Amino acid sequence: MDIESKENGVISNGFHGYKEGYKTLENSEMNRRLTNLFNKLILPLALVGLTPQIVMLYWYTNVKFAGSYSTLIAHFRSDSVLGTIVAMWNELSIFNTFTVGVIFGYFAWALFWMVVLPGKEVQGPVTPKGNVPQYKDNGFLHYCVTMAGFAILTIVLKYNGLTPTVVYDRFGELLGFMNVFALCFVFLLYIKGITRPSTSDSGKTGGGFVFDYYWGTELYPRICGIDVKVFTNCRFGMTVWPLLVCIYALKSYEIHGFVDSMFVTTILQLTYITKFFAWEAGYMHTIDIILDRAGYYICWGCLCWLPSLYPIVSHYLVTHPLRLGTPLATSILIFGLFSVLINYLADLQRQDVRKANGDCLVWGRKPDLIRAKYRIECGEERESILLASGWWGLSRHFHYIPEILLSFFWTVTTGFENVLPYTYVIVLVILLTHRSFRDEHKCSMKYGVYWQEYCTKVRHRIIPFLF
Repeated sequence: MDIESKENGVISNGFHGYKEGYKTLENSEMNRRLTNLFNKLILPLALVGLTPQIVMLYWYTNVKFAGSYSTLIAHFRSDSVLGTIVAMWNELSIFNTFTVGVIFGYFAWALFWMVVLPGKEVQGPVTPKGNVPQYKDNGFLHYCVTMAGFAILTIVLKYNGLTPTVVYDRFGELLGFMNVFALCFVFLLYIKGITRPSTSDSGKTGGGFVFDYYWGTELYPRICGIDVKVFTNCRFGMTVWPLLVCIYALKSYEIHGFVDSMFVTTILQLTYITKFFAWEAGYMHTIDIILDRAGYYICWGCLCWLPSLYPIVSHYLVTHPLRLGTPLATSILIFGLFSVLINYLADLQRQDVRKANGDCLVWGRKPDLIRAKYRIECGEERESILLASGWWGLSRHFHYIPEILLSFFWTVTTGFENVLPYTYVIVLVILLTHRSFRDEHKCSMKYGVYWQEYCTKVRHRIIPFLF
């Protein structure tokens, strides 16, 4: 009987253990499905539905509610969120000769110079499918030609009693038109990535239509030889930004004359953007290009989110001029320019080390390197250099620090009356923090033990000794 009892106990315990194990697997599968449902459907659907309204509300808050979120919220309470949004759209005439002429006129200008201007051929990093994207490095020249063209256009318009600041006056119409255009354009990119992809780094992700529309179906789409992401990110988004900054500065001058706060923020933003275009070939190695597909997230973002949010400080200062005084204005300008310099030197340091294959000096010493090997999908082995000294020995994403500081310095020129002009800084902190996690996950999957070794050498993610 004792032996039989023991056997029954073993069987009973084994059965209960099996039941507990099954429940654990069942719960794990349920959690996986819920996570997948949130990431692949609920979140993308919410972002696609809400962000077009949010970018319009940035503009609407500034022009209708004196740049005050609290006034906007009070209006939400009295007239409802939906009522406010409906009223906002009803005030706009987005399909007219002005919006169509300005948007497609700029498209034609940008595409013409993108094709015509010379530039050396540069390569992006090899993709997981083994493709190596090719680019014409003419971004800086394109930027210079566009800014010079804007200056000439301004002179001609002023001579004839007109002004380009009509773009400020009717920016809501332009932004509304771009919202509709970008939503349609992204859908066409979705179809193209499935039916006529430019490379093998394409196709459905398996996450369903909503996720594929949001994330994209193609990594490097080209239309008639035009690289779509270079156009949306650089020739439109990053080039329209400085144009809007100049238009807003001119509008401020027309109304208030010279205002030092507008002058400082304009100089800092234009300096940062000029540095970006001087370094554009390096941008082709960033997560925006090598990981993010050409879908709603990146393409709609550059066509609508960027023009609405990035120059928001300049837009705000048109109606909220602030006289800083020479000492304060000079101090902010110096600190801002120093932040640009540090950001540039950090990026340059990593580029120089990779160009020299590690045969160089970093801060007067031989660089601390990790030669990380990885394999692409076809099985071919490749190697990348991970720099663990200099600026990159302080933290793994050190260059985010001067970028955030710079955005703060060009924003602090607005004072502290409203939160609206600080929206870009807040969003940038969230974006870069989130991007650091995405980038680290990508690198961990790509480099494996080499990335673990790198993280052991460079312990902090962004802020040295803190995070």
